[in-house]
Amino acid sequence: MGNESVVLILFVIASTVAVLAKRIHLPYTIALMAVGLALGAAQLLHAPKISQEMLYAIFLPGLIFEAAIHLRTSDMAKDFWLIAVFVIPGVIISTVVTAAVLVPASVWFAGIDAFTWPLAILFGAAVAATDPVSVISIFKELGAPRRLRLLIESESLLNDGTSIVVFVLAMQFLHGDLGTPQQALVDFFRIVGFGLLVGVMVGLLAAMLMRHLDDAMVTITVTTVAAYGSFLIADKLGVSGVMSTVATGLICGNKGFQGVLFPSIRITTEAFWEYIAFALNSLIFLLMGFAINLKMLWELWPVVLIAYVSVLLARLIVVSSTWAVFYPTRLHFPFRWSLAMEWGGLRGALSMVLALSLPDSMAMKEVIVTLVFGVVLLSIFVQGLTMTPLLKMLGIISKRTQVFGYEELKARISLLEDALDDLDRAEKRRMLSKSSAENLKEEYQKQLDEAKADLDALDIDRDALVEEETMRFRRREIMTQKANLLELYQNGALNPDAYYHLKSDLDTRLLELENMGA
Repeated sequence: MGNESVVLILFVIASTVAVLAKRIHLPYTIALMAVGLALGAAQLLHAPKISQEMLYAIFLPGLIFEAAIHLRTSDMAKDFWLIAVFVIPGVIISTVVTAAVLVPASVWFAGIDAFTWPLAILFGAAVAATDPVSVISIFKELGAPRRLRLLIESESLLNDGTSIVVFVLAMQFLHGDLGTPQQALVDFFRIVGFGLLVGVMVGLLAAMLMRHLDDAMVTITVTTVAAYGSFLIADKLGVSGVMSTVATGLICGNKGFQGVLFPSIRITTEAFWEYIAFALNSLIFLLMGFAINLKMLWELWPVVLIAYVSVLLARLIVVSSTWAVFYPTRLHFPFRWSLAMEWGGLRGALSMVLALSLPDSMAMKEVIVTLVFGVVLLSIFVQGLTMTPLLKMLGIISKRTQVFGYEELKARISLLEDALDDLDRAEKRRMLSKSSAENLKEEYQKQLDEAKADLDALDIDRDALVEEETMRFRRREIMTQKANLLELYQNGALNPDAYYHLKSDLDTRLLELENMGA
């Protein structure tokens, strides 16, 4: 059977698994990995072998771009320093701590002394980047606080580039191509900085084109060329393709989509990229299941457990330290969030890409690949399956999630009542015939009655409703005050010192509300 037929069958399997997973409220990435493992063990299909070239050329640019276009830079700017700590020193510390635990522990508990520090650093860099695809879907479904989701998504998006750079530098060290520590630091910022610069240039060009397009298909083409083009250009220049695609996606998502001529173009383009992300995630998680060598994984299970514990410990140190550093500042976040972020740092596709990119001539390649696959496997199943109970235990999600359905029904009722009023006005002004008006009224009235019946039948916690409405009103009032404050400043009624002092106070109050889940 050719690769084309296998890929088609995998898409059918992925679609079926996704539908079934949604019915049983299981993150589809976990279900796909399980099915991939089962199919791989049974050898029912001979799936295409995952290679670095395949993942770099097809999967990474699409997944990164889709994640980037949905992040708002204005929201990220509020937590810039917090995200920056997670993305750069956080990844480096995670890499070093993972290696520091793995080197002695592999000797003490498994009797393996082949893990030298350079190899352990290489492994640590491969598993340093988080990939919480399944966790984010859980967060959205359960109504976790918006700021918490933003922190996890932003970190996951940006730490890919850092981990790749650290991995490349570790590879250069193993081959004796790395110079002094100062040179390594310069190379790090060169690869990241110029990668971002390439992405900014491509993103600005794409955003400029998007503002003048009136066709959704052409807009989709432009974003596709921008996503993959920015990655390829940066890669050819020897800088970070991941960071380049991140920058391109952020600019297209913020400047490009905001300037499109018709909202329908944005909706169509975003729907296209959501499908691309689903398709790529489905294939990669299935292929990951096929690629895992279960026999070797079983033989190395003590070392896999040690590696997994070292990754968890590194994550605990990074997140807890960051929480402690920012606790006295206005960027602080609740401690229970730190626990959710620690447990939500799943490893995924990028870790496997980096492991598979090791040269075949490396003596320990098969061991490192198996360890990385094992860590990814454990993180997806252990952490992914226990995330919902943890969030509930920590009180991060609450009964306020019921409020969303209540508010949706209220909004629908309001819109239908407005539509009926419009029909009355149109009929009185002779803009609509009586028979047409009656047909439309009957249709809208039926929908209105159904919505009212659903609202009456809804079992909602009244305390949660009051809490949610109060917090939402407070947030709206703060945003109104910020707008009025800016108007006073622009009209010359406030001096700069007073403006920035009051604005800082309002921003702090807004962050406090978001920490509470507003």
